[in-house]
Amino acid sequence: MKQILFIVAVLASAFTFSQDEKADKILNTFSNKVKNAATFYVEFSANIKNASSGANDNNTGKGWVKADKYFASYGDITRLSNGKKSWTIIKEEKAVYISNEDNDSESINPKKLMTMWDTGFKSKYEKETKIGEETVHLINLYPKNPKTTDYHTIVLYISKATNELKKAILKGKDGTVMTYTVTKLQFNVDAPDSKFVFDKTKFPGYQIIED
Repeated sequence: MKQILFIVAVLASAFTFSQDEKADKILNTFSNKVKNAATFYVEFSANIKNASSGANDNNTGKGWVKADKYFASYGDITRLSNGKKSWTIIKEEKAVYISNEDNDSESINPKKLMTMWDTGFKSKYEKETKIGEETVHLINLYPKNPKTTDYHTIVLYISKATNELKKAILKGKDGTVMTYTVTKLQFNVDAPDSKFVFDKTKFPGYQIIED
């Protein structure tokens, strides 16, 4: 589920500018809103394109977060965590993969996705622009350690009115471009703890694979 969950990394040893105070202030305002919310719910659309391979895939996803617990779905893949264990459900394989959340360094839960710029990135404020009729801040992120990442740039569009993430574009070193557009974001929604625990009775015939 590396694609939805949502994934993060970026290039640019050529860039030597320091952290951008204006960009950081905008990003920190949204990060704090996410971190201080008891729960939140997000829906997004995604396009994954690579000109060399001809790939051009579209899909949708959604996620709920409550403290360190999360539930996320992307296409036919669902991932949920109670903060200690995580379950990745792949419908095509009819399989469920169970792992310890602390050991699952490759995954990014929705909360990490919405605050991915907190560590490991340099930020640069570019300009104000528009998404439809809405004015947004365009901010670029570059990894502090580009050798360890698959992406060379992340482009963020943050609403000027609400200071919330509207779109993120992840540009890969292999030419892959992932575009995620937030279509719905709600804070302090109802999210019972049972939502973040796998219920095997809902998946009869699925193979259970545990690390």
